[in-house]
Amino acid sequence: MIVTSSSSIANPPHLPLPTPSTTSKNPNNAFLPISRRNLLAALTLTAAPFALNPMSVQEIAFARGLFQMPPVRLSNRYFLVRAGESEYESWGVINTNPVAKTSVDSGLSERGKKQAVRAAFDLKEMGACDSSCWIWPSITQRAYQAAEIIASVNAVTRSNIVPEYSFLDARGLGAYEGKNLEAVSEVYASDTISPRIKPPPIDDGTPNESVSDVFVRVIQLMSILETQYSEDTVIIVSPDSDNLTILQAGIVGLDLRRHRELSFAPGEVRFVDTNSLPTYKQPASAIYKCLNPPNCT
Repeated sequence: MIVTSSSSIANPPHLPLPTPSTTSKNPNNAFLPISRRNLLAALTLTAAPFALNPMSVQEIAFARGLFQMPPVRLSNRYFLVRAGESEYESWGVINTNPVAKTSVDSGLSERGKKQAVRAAFDLKEMGACDSSCWIWPSITQRAYQAAEIIASVNAVTRSNIVPEYSFLDARGLGAYEGKNLEAVSEVYASDTISPRIKPPPIDDGTPNESVSDVFVRVIQLMSILETQYSEDTVIIVSPDSDNLTILQAGIVGLDLRRHRELSFAPGEVRFVDTNSLPTYKQPASAIYKCLNPPNCT
């Protein structure tokens, strides 16, 4: 790489130019071809000003709309909603395999439908869609069903329901798939040790995701939303609690190892407040901030 000083750019060195020939071999006084060395030198001087002031990595990141956690500001209003209870959950069974996410058994149970209706009226009472709103549900059956109920109660057209196909999948719990729901407490015990601990793997296609894995997904989701919309209201509907607790922990700067303390009940609605945690969800310790998730100490 050729490095050129600023003084040399302002006053570039003289490049010898070809002179007309006066010999009999060039009777028409045509210019001789410029040499390859002189051509490369001229091109280097032309490009040098751009090489001296490249766009920084940070500037590129902001230009592409990459979402930072915790954010300096949010371009939109966000409401987080956990879908109502699923049929699997009503049976007390863990089901996180994405292969089954659109199956009937992944849909809302009878109790889950009532929870979704309650969530829809909670949003109406909070004025979430008074002007307009976008509903972003996971394509998982229970989340999409909840989104349709929310849209119906809040007079939102189906064109404002935007299904999300992967970033809002329920957290994959690996070898815990098919076990009793109470077994998930073992996963949360590991989460408190490190956000990078994964559940044991399984060979049936169920992902085994750590908190950090889910954190990457929700950052990707927020990058899309913050780039696609501005000064809008977005309702995020997740099939499980972990997507939402990890997202909210990142937004407010909570140590991701403590995301479970922000747990969402089926059908719970929460407005995203970037300034503080909900008072009823405050951790026991006053020290809970994390300004560089998932690297929290």
